[in-house]
Amino acid sequence: MQAAATARQAEAADLIVERQREAARAAGLAPFFNDRLSDGEPAPQLAVIPPGGCWMGARADEHGARDWEQPRHEARFERAFAITRGAIRRREYDRFLEATNHRRPRPYSWNNPDYPMFNVTARDAEAYAEWLGEQTGQVYRLPTEAEWEYAARAGTDGMFCFGDKIRREQVNCSGGLHCTRGLFLCGLGRPVEVGSLPPNAWGLYEVHGNVQEYTQDHWRNAYAGSIQAGDDPFRSTDERNRRLRVVRGGSWFEPPGACRSASRAPRHENEFDLNLGFRLVREIR
Repeated sequence: MQAAATARQAEAADLIVERQREAARAAGLAPFFNDRLSDGEPAPQLAVIPPGGCWMGARADEHGARDWEQPRHEARFERAFAITRGAIRRREYDRFLEATNHRRPRPYSWNNPDYPMFNVTARDAEAYAEWLGEQTGQVYRLPTEAEWEYAARAGTDGMFCFGDKIRREQVNCSGGLHCTRGLFLCGLGRPVEVGSLPPNAWGLYEVHGNVQEYTQDHWRNAYAGSIQAGDDPFRSTDERNRRLRVVRGGSWFEPPGACRSASRAPRHENEFDLNLGFRLVREIR
């Protein structure tokens, strides 16, 4: 019985990857590709995400599920898009700083150029996306909340893209008794290099843990519950919530439950922190 279940899982994973390959072929792209900056150097590597849909939000029985992750609803994506395979790295963001007069982030002792960029605001992330667009002639932007969850799940419907349990070797979080295979009570207490942990089926790194990632969406305390167009970000009419962005993925600072595929939290658009970064969508036209 276990062998049959494993075979079914492998077959499902193959279908997920084949959907990505088909979408890439239709767009005339490789499943993983780089645009070029104006000097010919590669922009951050991207993964093609195929059209489709997912159930967005937490199951009622998920450990750590919150009211603001409800109700579960369908998110649909009529067109493929691309997303950076990991959070934007320090060395990638530094090129933007060197080329512009943009505000430099508050320094910290973590200077590894392959760490995710941190101490940046949503406005900083959007300025970087605009610069990348100017450099490449493409449209870069923060993902919508739905795009982020769909890409992170990569065809899965569990608590994590790896299943309902995780190992220390899969997710950089603070550790805990729940949601883990084996016991680990404390994490590293810092980020890890982008791309150093196992990817999901669509080749995205560190969608769980490491750093929280900004999205376009304004905060709301519950979903509407109807079918959602995945590329349409939520815009609040509440003045306070308009200043709050949804962040996804959890971080090295948080327990496993905060790093689930459905987990979401508010951060101010001008807030910066050691556990807060971003990845970008590149539109496919």
